[in-house]
Amino acid sequence: MGARSEIDRTPARFTAAVEQVRQAVLRPEVVVDEMPAPQRIAPHAFAMSGDVLVGEDELATGRFILLHDPAGNDAWGGTFRCVTFARADIDADMAADPVLPSVGWSWLTEALEAYGSEYTAASGSVTVVRSEGFGEMEADGSDAQIEVRASWTPLADESTAGMDSHAAAWSNLLCAIAGLPPLAPGVIPLQRRRGVR
Repeated sequence: MGARSEIDRTPARFTAAVEQVRQAVLRPEVVVDEMPAPQRIAPHAFAMSGDVLVGEDELATGRFILLHDPAGNDAWGGTFRCVTFARADIDADMAADPVLPSVGWSWLTEALEAYGSEYTAASGSVTVVRSEGFGEMEADGSDAQIEVRASWTPLADESTAGMDSHAAAWSNLLCAIAGLPPLAPGVIPLQRRRGVR
């Protein structure tokens, strides 16, 4: 009885938005799995994780979360919110570049623009971390990572049309931080992999 009641209370707009995200045409290098969504941020949430795989190598990882509050949220400026995370190992020399955080943020905004994703109230951070091993860990050498954490409010109409473009843009961000070139305009990925590792 409890599960049925929960389904009955899920707004049709959220159900439609989630279905669009599930059907988004993602980059072929990105393998996604649905995961448990955060419970306390919004009344309704959907989440998936993604990994950029090229051959046997995992080049980047991330999460895409779709939040929905039917009553609206003043901080969001709407009823939906996309929350994303993307992380990849990078070259230590690249990590020393002072413009890398700005470039990392532009990878997100350019992906949203390329996919025609309409949005407002974008916010986030780009973190670049470099570590060097010493003593017993000196043989490990140095490594570096970039993390992009971002959220934005998709401008969805009553039909939630275009919600899939936000997930597609996130997959492009994952590939960008992994160092993969962007797809040429008009190129459509041939395959979609879900949970195949």
